[in-house]
Amino acid sequence: MVVFCYNIFMKKNINEGFIDRIIRLLISIVLLIGVYFWLSGVLAIIFYILGIFILLTAITGFCGIYKIFGINTLYGKNINISKYFKIIIIFLLFIIFVVGSYLSHFFTKKIFLNDYARMNNHYKQTLFYTGQNNRDESISNYIKLVAEYNIFQKKYSSYHPHVLKSDLLLNSDLEKISGIISSLDEGVYSGDLEKTHIDFESIRPIFQDILIRNNFSMLAVVLVSFHDSMEEIIIAADSKDLIEAITVYADVDIKLKEVEAIANDEEIKKIREKLEKLLSLAKKSELDSLPSKAAELKSAFVKVYLKRG
Repeated sequence: MVVFCYNIFMKKNINEGFIDRIIRLLISIVLLIGVYFWLSGVLAIIFYILGIFILLTAITGFCGIYKIFGINTLYGKNINISKYFKIIIIFLLFIIFVVGSYLSHFFTKKIFLNDYARMNNHYKQTLFYTGQNNRDESISNYIKLVAEYNIFQKKYSSYHPHVLKSDLLLNSDLEKISGIISSLDEGVYSGDLEKTHIDFESIRPIFQDILIRNNFSMLAVVLVSFHDSMEEIIIAADSKDLIEAITVYADVDIKLKEVEAIANDEEIKKIREKLEKLLSLAKKSELDSLPSKAAELKSAFVKVYLKRG
């Protein structure tokens, strides 16, 4: 492949210089990665065409637009670029492609899980309080759930990033969940909360099916939920706020227990160890040790999340 690309660069009948073609290759890589991982629908088609067009002009070294306007960036033969330098450039472009693809996959997945976790938190709270027969809290969390779910559904009904592109059932499932949530309005505000709680339970398997068929592990989901709470205790520790660190620990502990219920191997136990040590330091008022222990907690989490999130 390297030899092929090198031979292409040596073509005589072109109107693009080496640097021009490298820039075009870089732009086409960014466009095609962006389209594949981040876009969908008509916009994706437009940018696919644009990306492929720019890629072809880079490969052939010929730009029709340059020809029309009499532009030529091939400055004769006065710039002598060695074969090895060209190979290095091609290798660097390949690295950009690989790294860009990995990061795009990672972050599109992470963004979806963040959106899901934010919405799902209100679902879990509504489910919990209807089960506790607590009308006021059920209404409060139901209002938040409706608002967050509308945002979630609107976004992912029209936008399917790479991690969701093959899911042909996604839109119908989102619509099904929306119908269930809307139908429970009366039950939350004035109906039988026990029955409403049971009806809310029917949403859970639909969510789980969406996650499973799109290759999201339940561990990844609860790790994202834990991360949001963990950040609060880390911020408190970094600012040496003992009261806040001790206060938010309760929520962090609950979220970590959700993680432990799915997986509790040595890596997860290391997170628990760092969290409990952080709480112990806060209770002992060891202010100067809090930031470093918070950093250790985050490091232990990141190690797990990068590997299994």
